[in-house]
Amino acid sequence: MYRKIILAFDGSQEARLALREGALLARRYDARVWLLCVLADNAALTMAQGVQPGAAEHLLAASGEMVDEGLAKLREFGLEASGHVVRGDPAPTISAFVREVGADLVVLGHRRRSFLERWWSGPSGAYIVDNTDCSLLVARRPISDAEFAAELARCS
Repeated sequence: MYRKIILAFDGSQEARLALREGALLARRYDARVWLLCVLADNAALTMAQGVQPGAAEHLLAASGEMVDEGLAKLREFGLEASGHVVRGDPAPTISAFVREVGADLVVLGHRRRSFLERWWSGPSGAYIVDNTDCSLLVARRPISDAEFAAELARCS
């Protein structure tokens, strides 16, 4: 069913929950996995770069370390995955990566945001739904360590 899964990962608690759900699906379907971190190329990053030269490179390096931690977790779960850190607008970048690798599924975390936050950041969720030709899983359900271990054992 799912042969190629992209786990969108930004290191947040929501993304870590999504990583678990995606890992369970990848194990169940013996899928190939990509861990994708998109460093938003926005005004805040541009301002940081203007104030502190090298800020973008520092953020890219920190994102790379975060992805390495995520890849280590996936290895603990018995999965081999490749990690990617890219700069860009997250929604179009994720959609382009889906097309590039021919993914069957994208697993995303979700964080509730206020009206002002949604207005400021734009309709990125709608963009992904409209511009991605694969299934999407918005992981929202916390999985306890015990439940996760039991599910992982069932996938073996």
